[in-house]
Amino acid sequence: MADAKSPTRSAPLSLGVGRGTVRSRARTGQETTAVEAVWKREKRRGKHAGSGTRQFVRALPALMILGGLLFDALTPPTFTAIPLFVAAPLIAAPFFSLASTIRTAVASILAVIALRLSSDTLPEAVPLIELLTLATVSVLAVVINGVVRRSNEQLASARFVAETAMRAVLPQPDSRTGGLQIAARYEAAQADEFVGGDLFAVSDTPWGVRMVVGDVRGKGLDAVETVAVVIGAFREAAEQEHSLAGVAGRLERALAREEARRGGLDVLEGFITAVLAEIPPGSARVRIVNRGHPEPILLHPDGALEVLKPSVPALPLGMSLGVWPERTDEWDLPAGTTLLLYTDGLSEARNAEGVFYDPAARLRGRVFPGPEELLSALTDDVRLHTGGESTDDMALLAVVRPAEGQPDRRRTVRIVGAEAT
Repeated sequence: MADAKSPTRSAPLSLGVGRGTVRSRARTGQETTAVEAVWKREKRRGKHAGSGTRQFVRALPALMILGGLLFDALTPPTFTAIPLFVAAPLIAAPFFSLASTIRTAVASILAVIALRLSSDTLPEAVPLIELLTLATVSVLAVVINGVVRRSNEQLASARFVAETAMRAVLPQPDSRTGGLQIAARYEAAQADEFVGGDLFAVSDTPWGVRMVVGDVRGKGLDAVETVAVVIGAFREAAEQEHSLAGVAGRLERALAREEARRGGLDVLEGFITAVLAEIPPGSARVRIVNRGHPEPILLHPDGALEVLKPSVPALPLGMSLGVWPERTDEWDLPAGTTLLLYTDGLSEARNAEGVFYDPAARLRGRVFPGPEELLSALTDDVRLHTGGESTDDMALLAVVRPAEGQPDRRRTVRIVGAEAT
């Protein structure tokens, strides 16, 4: 058996109507409930993000009304505070509920009426025009509130569709597969984005647990289409190919078919960096094929760390610039060791000074109870490093070979509304 720090190279391989209406209404009700759940969750998320600023904005309409009352009391009669009273319902409209917006408008109108009654000027023309102006603006504020609410519901619906599509393309792997503890996570660069070009997949096959983590060059729907093609090809190939190199070859051919279907892809835009790994049943070894992807990391139970660099660098999948035999490297995988696979959204995350995030340096010497804790600590550390300003999506996959007698730490998947992660 080869030393863990000296990868060994495997041999090169070649390459009725009423009833239907009821069902339809039931589905519509379920979808509406799910969309409302996403919308409420986004509102809760917004409350946590920038809570200080949000609290100030929510207090602003009341401050406007109080400021108007003080201004009118402390200034001569020739000065008017009507702009402050007019601003209060307009500020409330996009941030408050309909009832709160109406209450704010009524409070502004009553405050102006009280001021004019106290000064005995209510029947005069100017105060009446001021009240008419305030009433008109209040009606507009209610209309604005309705428009904003409908827009939020449409946005929540779009997010629900995006999340559902992402889960269909990238389903979460089982937390316990082939005797291994597994955790996966997809972190979008922007909080309101759910689809992108990063991918992961895990399959329990007759040849062991096989996994892939990759990054499609480019963004948008084209990248998502390529992700779907790669994931589908991987799941089929992982069950049929005898070697990990054979799986990589199948992915290459699947990308070639996709290129032909689209009428040709730019060689600089149509490729994907990927790392494939295989842990045979009952084996203390891990096999890896790296196609131009960031090197995986092995974290040992004592805090020691290894960066698994390929013995021979290889081009990404889909770059038809030549034909080379696939190289499969092997490393020891002792009990309690964690294998971390990730995309360059992690290793190329920069801070305000432009310094890249170094996962090996950040993780060296640290010990984690399980794969979920590792990924949580890693994502939190990246946000701290970048100040929450990441510019690229990030896919993470952590696999732990449990030590003998270690309890089965199963991960609970949280279900939000009608969607499951």
